[in-house]
Formats: sequence, C-alpha cells, structure tokens
Amino acid sequence: MDTLFSPRCLPRYFVLILSLVLFFYGCSSKVEPLPIEKIKQTLKNVPTYTIILEDMKDEGNFFKSYFHKYRVVQEADARTSDWLEVSKEVYLLNENFLGMSLVVKKEGVFSSVVSPPGYEYVGDAQYGQWRRDSHGNSFWEWYGKYALVTSLFGGWYRPIYMNDYNSYRQYRSRNTPYYGRNKEFGSSGSIVKKKKPNFYSRHMARQGSKRSSFSNKVSKRVGRTRTSYRGRSGGYGK
Repeated sequence: MDTLFSPRCLPRYFVLILSLVLFFYGCSSKVEPLPIEKIKQTLKNVPTYTIILEDMKDEGNFFKSYFHKYRVVQEADARTSDWLEVSKEVYLLNENFLGMSLVVKKEGVFSSVVSPPGYEYVGDAQYGQWRRDSHGNSFWEWYGKYALVTSLFGGWYRPIYMNDYNSYRQYRSRNTPYYGRNKEFGSSGSIVKKKKPNFYSRHMARQGSKRSSFSNKVSKRVGRTRTSYRGRSGGYGK
C-alpha cells in the first residue's frame, strides 16, 4: 500500500500543499480598503460632504505605525473620526495636506483636487454670495446655516477673497493641490503653524532633513562625476 510520502504519492502531495499555500496567500493578500474609502462608503447615499485631514501622527522607533484622523462635514454638521491606522505609503502621500479637503462630494459629483476647506462651495448661490469689504475687496459671504464654516471646518479656514478663488480655479484646472495664494494652508502653512505648532515643528524638521539628505546625495554624485572626469581627461584644464 502506498503511503502519503511514497514516491508515487509525492507529486500529489506537493500539489496539495501548493494549493493550500496559494489559497491562504490569496485570502491574506486581499487589499483592505483605506480608512477614507470606508468613510466614503458609509456616505455613499449622502449627496454633499467634505472630508478633511484633521490630524496625523506616527508612532514607534524601529517599526513605525502611521495614523490619520478625519473631519467629516455634512451641510451644517461635522464630526471627527478616531485615530485610524494607514500605511506608510498613504501617510507619505498625504503628509503635506494637514487641514485640507481630501475628498469633496457636491451634489453627487466628486472633486479630485486637494484644496483648503470650503473652496468647492464658493460661487454657488445656494451657499452664499460675493460681497465687498470696506476696502473694496470682494469676499465670499456664507448664507444662514453655512455661516459657521469656521467651526464646521475645525478652524482650518479663513475668509475667501475673489483673488484666492481665481487662483484656486487655475490650480483646479491643472488638477494640482492648492495651498492658498500665500501657501498658508497645508502642513507647512501658517495656519498649521498656529493651530498645531508641535506638528508643524516636527514636519518642518523632517522636511529640512529630507532637503539635507537630498543635497548630500547630489553633492556625492557631483563629486563622483568630477573625479571620473579628471580620471579620464587628466584634469579640467585639458
């Protein structure tokens, strides 16, 4: 009688083991939806809302974990999520967007441009109107229940002037993130510096470290190129 490990049964044994390995690999390799996609799924029947990157952090020394916190604004209501773990890739992809709108759905249509909160609603007479201040500058005035946008957007807001909006529209046409005319929004902006000074300091330190690392790499490449050139030509004077 053949046993499981007899020569005649070995091929079938390996096929069985391979099938089991592939099955469990397939089950374990299913892609888990991103936290922000899960939030969008819960809002699939909501025609208008904004998802803002409210906060982010990383924890650990050798093996880091990364987290996002989102603020969801619906009409005149807002709520903030718990800390939600994200991958390093997602964290780095969004590391410059603190306080900005990552997802905007307006009357069933999504916007793909990362922007300061509120900009997608400007120019729509349903939400407000253009007014002039004492200096003659046009700014957007919100109607009724939308007048509390400062608190709804969690403080990630300042008055929107016509020049701001025109600049935003140019960036939107190029599908490029818009940080404000003076770059005051986003992780490196003055609003984050004021609202979350500790995060701002850490972020700017990381950016400085990245720039220093990049400069060192460039210097090393240039140094190797010069050495190689001198080796081939015998010097720059020839």
